[in-house]
Order: sequence, then C-alpha cells, then structure tokens
Amino acid sequence: MSFQGYLKTIKEKTGKGPEDFQALATEKGFVRDGQLQVKATEVTNWLKADFELGHGHAMAIYALLKGLKDQHSQ
Repeated sequence: MSFQGYLKTIKEKTGKGPEDFQALATEKGFVRDGQLQVKATEVTNWLKADFELGHGHAMAIYALLKGLKDQHSQ
C-alpha cells in the first residue's frame, strides 16, 4: 500500500487527517515546538488503543509526526 493509501484508509476509518493527528499528538504532549518528543512505540500504542489502527497505519502517522513523510508523499 502506498503512503497516500495509508492516509486515505486512516481518514476513512477515523474521520481524521494528518492535521488532526498532529493536533492530538500536541495535546498529548507527544509533540512540542513542532518536534516529536516520544518514541514510535508510544505513538503506535496510542493510535492502536484509541483509533484501532493497525501497526502499518500507526507507523504512517508516526512518520508524519516525526517529519519523515509529509501528507503529500507518494
């Protein structure tokens, strides 16, 4: 599945897009001053528990939060 495919599926499942997850991660204290402050495990555990995302989908959000990918990546 492409990165955009992951984002599309996440949006369909949760109703939330990249900006929403950025805001939620900031509220949780995972992101401060635009920088991710926690490890991938904390992010994926949160997304799996709160949004029932699978590991690959959770890692896509982690990549966005970490700045490894942007929402327009292929």
